[in-house]
Amino acid sequence: MVEIPMSDAECDAAMRSLEHRVRAYARLAVRQGVAVEKDQELVITAPVGAADFCRLVVSEGYKAGASHVTVIWTDDVLRRLEFQSCPTSYFETCPSWKVEQMNSLAAQGACFLWIDGDDPDGLKGIDPVKPATASRVRNASCKVWRHGLDFNQNAWSIIGVPQLPWARKVFPDLSDSEAMLRLWRAILDVSRVDDDPADAWATHDAAFEKAKRMMNGNHFDALHYQAANGTNLTIGMTAGHVWEGGSGRTTAGHKFFPNIPTEEVFTSPDRLRADGVVHAAMPLVHDGSVIRDFWLRFEGGRVVEYAAGQGQDVLRHIIETDDSSCRLGECALISKNTPIRESDLLFYSTLYDENASCHLALGTGFPECYEGGYDLTEDELLERGVNHSHTHVDFMIGTDDLAITGIKATGEEVPVFVHGQWAWE
Repeated sequence: MVEIPMSDAECDAAMRSLEHRVRAYARLAVRQGVAVEKDQELVITAPVGAADFCRLVVSEGYKAGASHVTVIWTDDVLRRLEFQSCPTSYFETCPSWKVEQMNSLAAQGACFLWIDGDDPDGLKGIDPVKPATASRVRNASCKVWRHGLDFNQNAWSIIGVPQLPWARKVFPDLSDSEAMLRLWRAILDVSRVDDDPADAWATHDAAFEKAKRMMNGNHFDALHYQAANGTNLTIGMTAGHVWEGGSGRTTAGHKFFPNIPTEEVFTSPDRLRADGVVHAAMPLVHDGSVIRDFWLRFEGGRVVEYAAGQGQDVLRHIIETDDSSCRLGECALISKNTPIRESDLLFYSTLYDENASCHLALGTGFPECYEGGYDLTEDELLERGVNHSHTHVDFMIGTDDLAITGIKATGEEVPVFVHGQWAWE
């Protein structure tokens, strides 16, 4: 059956009918996402095209008791112009004002909310060395800020808001107004924004407990991944690894949701124990470029060979960001039976696509995924097998036929995933 395109007037009317859900989404981001505390600074990073929604979030921030809300604006066009016009050497240092801004905000206990809506092709054709350098140098220079996020001393969250270039990418055959409407609907649906989002998220959070109990109870020594696309990879676990998922907690015990939406149960594997080949199941959008049809081969935990049908230079710069970006910092398990996967949409956004598929991440690992990790230094975590890097890049590997077998230290094998879903589903 052929769908009849909607007129702009029909799209405007439909968007007006979503206004109460959009306001609820802003409230969800503040109350459950970063979970603003009374008299706390809220820092929002948002694209200029999302100004109307950002104002809703700022309003909700003050209603929640924030002492002040700082907004840091971004713009895809200006970012592209900067990378086009400035030499690589410009990005090799982080401006002192930026270091002071981010470090001082983190030091005073701010929470950080990112509103994501980047154009998936925003940096297409740009030398990938420049954005890779800028990201690495920022993370290395803003040490207090980066440590606060990595060790959950500061609550943080990422949400998505439609922007026209992004909507056009997801729905290329629709008018601009209908593409924006459809993307808004999809985001609100997969983010569980209904009549009572807070209750929906409390219920969703509780649903992670079964998978975490199963994974932590078995305390596997390794996981073996297999799929018909050629994936045949064994990933070793650290002796003190812990599986997490759903809400996170700051070191002070304050509950927040790092990602809205989220569907993953995850841990940080042993950085020295990954062997075999893994094939990506979905494109990866990274710094405004798309990487497609790629695979990685690991030996002793390190990427030793790789290829991509598109974006191989971008993939290379991810792997070569620093000495540890060629190693794994995360493995995440996600059933194919999730709202995002069932939407049958490719969002061209890692925030959404990673929650539709089991994924791995190159780069830094998580202190909360090691027993007592918050009390250890980065060097101590590294000694125990938890990777440390100036990057963290998720890539999706979940297929409908993915099989994952847990291997205990005794050699006993336990099915974890069968046909792309939890073995008990």
